[in-house]
Amino acid sequence: MGRNAGMKIGVFATFMSPIATPTMIRDFGKRAEDIGLDSIWMGEHVVLFDKNTFGYPGSKDGRIPVPEGGGMLDVTATFGFLAAETSRLRFGTGVALVPQRNPIYTAKEICTLDWLTDGRIDFGIGVGWNKEEVEACGYRWEDRGARCDEFLEVMRRLWTEPVVDFSGKWVKFETCRLDPKPIQKPHVPIIVGGYADAALRRAVRFGAGWYGFNRDPAGTREMLARLDDAFAKVGRKRADDFEIIITPPASMPMDAMQEYADLGVHRLVVNLGSQRPERVDQRMAEIEDLVTKAA
Repeated sequence: MGRNAGMKIGVFATFMSPIATPTMIRDFGKRAEDIGLDSIWMGEHVVLFDKNTFGYPGSKDGRIPVPEGGGMLDVTATFGFLAAETSRLRFGTGVALVPQRNPIYTAKEICTLDWLTDGRIDFGIGVGWNKEEVEACGYRWEDRGARCDEFLEVMRRLWTEPVVDFSGKWVKFETCRLDPKPIQKPHVPIIVGGYADAALRRAVRFGAGWYGFNRDPAGTREMLARLDDAFAKVGRKRADDFEIIITPPASMPMDAMQEYADLGVHRLVVNLGSQRPERVDQRMAEIEDLVTKAA
């Protein structure tokens, strides 16, 4: 694949019951590591609703494709389970819905995962699209962007400072300690997802990278130009180690992936799609071939 060499390949595999049994997840993690995958990424929704104000942007009908009678497994617990079965794979949240999470619990969960995995966690974050879910978790929908930024600042300080005083709109505490600190320094990488101008400003302020989901090469090129503009507005230039992570459209053929390498994408996180065993076997064979070509 020429210039594709060195691009890391991961898989987006949001595990769903009843198909994703402990045996299935354990075997999948070992298989992913054996074929040389860089990482496994999982999406997050804690609850789903029969009726939503806004549709899921990743499907044509606006609904999350969950098996009948099933649901999405929790990211933190699943990554802890997978980490115990692997030694090299990284694990990324794609994305953690920060403005509907308790920031102190989230900081604790993520740095504990980083501690237990010896630094194999990427904290992909976003503000979310599901109004009903945000409100069910006890927060307002309208101010989720500002709340996300405050929560990220709280987490970043708890991860890096021995003792923290914080006085914000949503979070207030004094002489607070959170340990253990993350293994990765200065802290667990924050990978910002989203396409609005506010998301790009968030990536510049907090991010070690930017994550684009379901982006084709043309859409990726457009977003990178906007991201560079966001950096320029604060007098900075996007650094070479600012990681660009993309999940291509599921329908995109594997032989088209070279276009992402030409754009400077660091990591492709290919969508696994169906978790039925025969479909997993087929898809993983395609991904393994991509890993070989990218090596």
